Amino acid sequence: MSENKTSNLTVQVEGRDLIMERVFDAPRDLLFKVYSEPEHLENWWGPQGWQTKNKKFEFKPGGVWHYCMTCMDRNQGEFYGQESWGKGTYQEIIEPEKIVYIDQFSDEEGNVPENMPEMLISLTFVEQGAKTKLIIRTQFASAEELQKVLDMGVVQGFESQIERLDELLKEIQAA
Repeated sequence: MSENKTSNLTVQVEGRDLIMERVFDAPRDLLFKVYSEPEHLENWWGPQGWQTKNKKFEFKPGGVWHYCMTCMDRNQGEFYGQESWGKGTYQEIIEPEKIVYIDQFSDEEGNVPENMPEMLISLTFVEQGAKTKLIIRTQFASAEELQKVLDMGVVQGFESQIERLDELLKEIQAA
């Protein structure tokens, strides 16, 4: 397992699974809340310099989360102004312990392109006193599909997202 010292994210690949773990300085109920409430997701989802808007958010098994991330940072060059649409379909929700959903790239209408990988994501929230360990297991159809997403920079994007999540958790707890 490798660890990035700046984000304290551990990353491991097991066959066609990508496993990322991180301990957050926040109680489990709060970490679950920022994953399960649309107004919170819009404040931290996506890499630094990107803004997320929810088009649809149904937090229940079978419900759909359809969103768009837009690059708002002029310093990101060719990415500035670019939109990236995503669609999640919730499979299982056990509050405040677990969220399982299928994550896919999509277009503005929610159509999923055939050539992009589908990911089965399981989020497990493990209470550790006043802190919470988040385990994210992402399963792909094949090791090749996993490699495609790794090559797209999914780990670096998630590390950037974690920084935004940390800031939001600090703001909420300070309020």
